[in-house]
Amino acid sequence: MDVEQYLRRLGYEGSRAPTLETLRALHHRHLESVPFENLDVHSRRSIVLDEAAFFDKVVRRNRGGFCYELNGLFAALLRALGFQVTYLSGRVSPDGIHPSGPEFDHLVLEVSLDGSSWLVDVGFGEGFVEPPPLVPGTWDSGGLRFHLERLGEDWSLYQDVPGGTRKLLYVFSRVPRRLEEFWEMCRYHQTSPDSFFLKNTLCSLKTPTGRVTLSGNRLIVTDRGQRVERLLATAEDIDRALLEHFGIPHGALGGATAP
Repeated sequence: MDVEQYLRRLGYEGSRAPTLETLRALHHRHLESVPFENLDVHSRRSIVLDEAAFFDKVVRRNRGGFCYELNGLFAALLRALGFQVTYLSGRVSPDGIHPSGPEFDHLVLEVSLDGSSWLVDVGFGEGFVEPPPLVPGTWDSGGLRFHLERLGEDWSLYQDVPGGTRKLLYVFSRVPRRLEEFWEMCRYHQTSPDSFFLKNTLCSLKTPTGRVTLSGNRLIVTDRGQRVERLLATAEDIDRALLEHFGIPHGALGGATAP
């Protein structure tokens, strides 16, 4: 792990002490620097659960990834800086109501600091900006409102949506996991016809004033609450958008070896 190179990738120049302030700042910078994207899934490039592979892709090749890659790599950075990090298994709700996703569907992190624990997740697309404490409650983050609830051993993360309702994002337990335990679901998301990630290409990044998302051939830019959407007519247009908005080099959607 080349910590210096990783921090340059994030544009981070702050403190490296393992404190809550550092954790919050790194989490924020990660969300605005590294996109959530599934381009390798559609290019048939195999994604393996290996920290060196994560680092090469995200840091050296200026790419993004999905939860296993982004949270897996962020965990390695935090540990290198002296944080205590645990992998947790999340089950994403397919309909925003029922916690029916499979185990290891989502990789999320718990960071322990001075006797308290914090929920850390830089691999869920549009989620919370700063890590919340792992206690039941409600908080605002990045213009959105989130809720943590606990029922027995399960914790549920919700987000407010228009209309006064709550959408269930995912359910997780605090049972410590190993990275290799996520392999079968990582492979599933790359190969199964039922996988959400095979339905469409996706690349999304938080910006200081909103979010930019490329979904298939639709480029969606939200800035200070104003949303603008346009269709990209050609593969060259998509390549240019990936480079301009996400810093992803040309050829990211080219063919490669299937997993």
